[in-house]
Amino acid sequence: MRVQIQPNPEGPDTRSPGSTSSKYWSRGDSIWTRLSDKLFDIYSDLDSGSDSARAILQSSEHKPRKFSFATYKSFFAALPTSARVVVQSPEIILFAALQWITVVLGYLAWTHGLQLIPDEVWNAVDDAITAAKAQHDRPTLICCKTIIGKGAPTKAGTAEAHGAALGEREIAATRTALEWPHPPFSIPQAIYDAWSAKTRGHADDLEWSARFARYAAAYPDLAAEFNRRIQGRLPETFAAAAAQFVRAQAQKAETLATRKASQQAIEAFARLLPEMIGGSADLTGSVFTNWSGSVVNTASQAGNYVNYGVREFAMAAIANGLALHGGFIPYTGTFLTFSDYMRNAVRMAALMKLRSLFVFTHDSIGLGEDGPTHQSIEHAATLRLIPQLDVWRPCDTVESAVAWRHALERRDGPTALLFTRQNVAFAKREPAALAGIERGGYVLADAGDAGALRAVVIATGSEVPIALGARELLAQEGVGVRVVSMPCTQLFDRQDAAWRSSVLPRGLPRLAVEAGATDGWRKYVGAVDDPHAGVVGIDRFGESAPAGVLFKHFGFTSEAVAAALKRIIAAS
Repeated sequence: MRVQIQPNPEGPDTRSPGSTSSKYWSRGDSIWTRLSDKLFDIYSDLDSGSDSARAILQSSEHKPRKFSFATYKSFFAALPTSARVVVQSPEIILFAALQWITVVLGYLAWTHGLQLIPDEVWNAVDDAITAAKAQHDRPTLICCKTIIGKGAPTKAGTAEAHGAALGEREIAATRTALEWPHPPFSIPQAIYDAWSAKTRGHADDLEWSARFARYAAAYPDLAAEFNRRIQGRLPETFAAAAAQFVRAQAQKAETLATRKASQQAIEAFARLLPEMIGGSADLTGSVFTNWSGSVVNTASQAGNYVNYGVREFAMAAIANGLALHGGFIPYTGTFLTFSDYMRNAVRMAALMKLRSLFVFTHDSIGLGEDGPTHQSIEHAATLRLIPQLDVWRPCDTVESAVAWRHALERRDGPTALLFTRQNVAFAKREPAALAGIERGGYVLADAGDAGALRAVVIATGSEVPIALGARELLAQEGVGVRVVSMPCTQLFDRQDAAWRSSVLPRGLPRLAVEAGATDGWRKYVGAVDDPHAGVVGIDRFGESAPAGVLFKHFGFTSEAVAAALKRIIAAS
């Protein structure tokens, strides 16, 4: 678990009666030091206790730096049952220690920093939520002690209430136990009325609409801009400006790491789209998700950039929330390997068809000396398996610009943008090829003067220049090879059959090249036992060495790709 703790700017916690804490937690204090202090304060407020529990805590109080999870477990075991409910988990106490307002529903008491509410108050949860919404300077944690399948005579509190239907007899007995006479799927009117927000919602909507009409009359331009952003429409000038930026990138023909090309795209597009709000998981200096107009959002300053800390899942979840709210286009940044931490949120963005943009850099063994823990192997392939998620792995500044443009223009789902740490040679292309990028896969270079087309090589990202180099080597031998760049397989798959067959003609041997897992490429080249098909990839973990050394070691060279092409051509 990676946790960042900030010092308490207000000094010691004095929110509850009976507080014994007089400490000011400094930046150097450990999590367990804070937990030790909080446990001692809580225990001091409890009437029921034991000498052994008190001795454990007092010993910890004398040596707070020595407090550990083992100490916590010993303390918990020494408590009487009636007192354990207050300190039932270290996480609850830790939130209170970190100055959260912490509400535990189910017990009537007040302890240091913890509000405990009896479970017989049927609207306790609603009251707790209402109180939490009224807080503007601190977050609130609401804890509920529940029983799964409550009311079921023989299955309440068991796994059977979770993994299987109760059954007719148990349902009938549960109805009796809960005094619930209503038929299935029928909501009693009293409950319906208590939950219904139709009347209040209608009144709120009328009031808001009238207020916005007055605002629009006074500030028509701002009102129009607000409507544009909330509706998710891009400015009418965006398409032309984005096309101009793509052409400019093509003219500059720079050799850059594609993470830097991504930053150039952010710089260009964020100027056009003030609704873009970015951030990274403590890696801004590596993933380049900031731009010259980035302003960090803080408690005292509104901004368009969030320093999320090492919280990849929270970062992605917050981005999804911004996208759901509307009016914003959120984008986040971290290393591709750390997409594992974000996966549930990325999947939910796809399921909900959100315009969330996920920037993942350091996308292969090409990141170098950080080694196999950071070198992505399976990550691009597994992201491509998520329905409704577009995954782009561009090969240069131009494809990076198009990838960003497409991600921003797309309104029916999220996009993952995969970029390199290392420099990638610029790929020269004809105007037709430039237009083809928007199709997800296109002919970057054909056989040309080498003669009849003998094979097709498909590549992405940093392996495109390698494929182009193999094409040149074989051209010198009179062997014609087509290079297809496929930065987005999902977009290519959505093209009509005519386009797909024009890019990947039937009957020709095919080879795919990507510094990652190989299985996903088989649907484009052929089965593993097909002698006319091949994949140059990596199905093992990497090593720690410079990128150039690793690419040569694992066979990502033009010479190795040319040899692989010769093998599948010879088999035809």
